[in-house]
Amino acid sequence: FREQQDKEAEAVEIRPFKPAYAEAFRTLNMSWIEHYFKVEEADRQVLGDPAGRIINLGGEVLFAVSTGREQVIGTCALIRLENEKAELAKMAVSEEAKGKQVGLLLGEFAVERARARGFQTLVLESNRKLTPAISLYKKLGFIEKPFPHPSEYSRADIYMELSLFP
Repeated sequence: FREQQDKEAEAVEIRPFKPAYAEAFRTLNMSWIEHYFKVEEADRQVLGDPAGRIINLGGEVLFAVSTGREQVIGTCALIRLENEKAELAKMAVSEEAKGKQVGLLLGEFAVERARARGFQTLVLESNRKLTPAISLYKKLGFIEKPFPHPSEYSRADIYMELSLFP
């Protein structure tokens, strides 16, 4: 049983958005937001229309898929802010996949995608009470900076940046 579980944990692919994954993007994110905070209008807009709010504006939505079960176990978005800057946003991992490095895999992939697309800087907003997430962002190389503008999310109390071409 343990060997099967380990094999399944290793069989994760990062895949691009497809309409069949849109519901997983919404439900994975709604789950953590509702657990820690309250869902805001900005959440509803992005989670309800990832193609229109992210992809059609030059961003990407990525999915960690457990290939054995063909199940989405994690997701994140790269939101294009301007030609040289993108935001890492809406990162969520399913409860059963927590602690299995799925967030790290998604984060590393997203950073490499941003770099490959020529973005110079990757930014994010989060909340300090999400300590595992903040630890992950630091591991990826993000550094806390002052907010350059007010956040559209009332829960955001930390702003971080990663220079992609130091």
